[in-house]
Amino acid sequence: MSAAESERLTHEQGFTAGHNPWVIALTVTLATFMEVLDTSIANVSLNHIAGSLSVSEDESTWVLTSYLVSNAIILPVSGWFATKIGRKRFYMGCVVVFTASSFLCGIAPNLGLLVFFRVLQGLGGGGLGPSEQAILADTFPPAKRGMAFAVYAMAVVLAPAIGPTLGGYITDHFSWRWVFFINVPVGILSLILSSRVVQDPPHLVEAKKRAGRIDYVGLALIAVGLGALEYVLDKGQEDDWFNSHTIVLFVVIAAVALVSFILWELREEHPVVDVRLFKNASFASANLMMLVLGIALYGSTVLLPLYLQIWMGYSAQQAGMVLSPGGVAVILLLPFVGRLVGKYDARYLLAFGFAILSLALYHMARTIHPGMDFSTAVWLRIYQAAGLAFLFVPINTIVYVGIPPSKNNAVSGIVNLARNMGGDIGIAIVTTLVARRSQQHQATLAAHTD
Repeated sequence: MSAAESERLTHEQGFTAGHNPWVIALTVTLATFMEVLDTSIANVSLNHIAGSLSVSEDESTWVLTSYLVSNAIILPVSGWFATKIGRKRFYMGCVVVFTASSFLCGIAPNLGLLVFFRVLQGLGGGGLGPSEQAILADTFPPAKRGMAFAVYAMAVVLAPAIGPTLGGYITDHFSWRWVFFINVPVGILSLILSSRVVQDPPHLVEAKKRAGRIDYVGLALIAVGLGALEYVLDKGQEDDWFNSHTIVLFVVIAAVALVSFILWELREEHPVVDVRLFKNASFASANLMMLVLGIALYGSTVLLPLYLQIWMGYSAQQAGMVLSPGGVAVILLLPFVGRLVGKYDARYLLAFGFAILSLALYHMARTIHPGMDFSTAVWLRIYQAAGLAFLFVPINTIVYVGIPPSKNNAVSGIVNLARNMGGDIGIAIVTTLVARRSQQHQATLAAHTD
């Protein structure tokens, strides 16, 4: 069978290698849930980490920054690695690296080693989401992808919602080290299951044989560019943005490196990231919408607990409990939305989802006040969750429209980068606004006190 014929059959029928496609979907979702959870679960443990390792709270934030930087670097190039060495091998390698580094994080005796192991953890974790999404795209034909991506969405949307709650509980009742140790049994289980049910489709095997030389220049440029950009977004508020020479320097580095990367990749015969995919209108618009979705999802996930803890005296665990019902709402809605994707034009579902999300955010802006009770905060989150459910599945479905299966790895890496970058932008905006408004109100209060 020719490579073109293999690709066509994979697109029309899906590739399962004799296994139930839903078993494959649940298997690969397990590791992705673990990885996405890790982006938020450690946040509430920073004070404990700082105290345990005898470092300042500012220094402890490198536990988060190091993970985000390495994670951002690997996301867009994960498709290239999956094609170069084989997707199953790359995916299982990522699970091994993530699981082993999680254990090493848990036993780290000092901050330096903890940050180093978090870098490794981010590199391993960054390849899991794109690999899963590409596996689902190859396993399910277009008509059934809606339900498959609904399963994937449950992991991506639910994990950051329950991360702070779970992290707070584990830290309060056990130790911050168990925030990392809990990944180990999940990772081992994922490794065993994926070794049995995950296989590379024939078209990917052929693509691996045809893989060209390594694009070292492209790899270097995107690593520097995304690493610098991630640093700016993570440390911008802390360093007072453009009043900091360091932030300005990293902005310049990011801009020069990323522009150079795009120009280089457009001329490269074997690009590490195929930026030509953005010529496809569905792909380009889906990534833009995923960026906006990331801003809304992660920005609101940070804003509400932050407000509840700073202004209403909630503990980290109580604030996390406000988010959990929203996660339940997403779980209940996603299978329903997955069925709708196969029956109705995705554009109508997207319009409906953005309308609900916009109304929910507007309602939040008008409703939040220091006298707000717990149930009101919970319902605000549920309203947002309803909009997110109607967005995530359609976006992940239309991003593959008009894209050949041989490009599924590249598509998955880019759309996951769009979501994560959107999340980083959303968090940066929210933390900056909260800090600036707090300073403004404190200045006003001090003026009236004097």
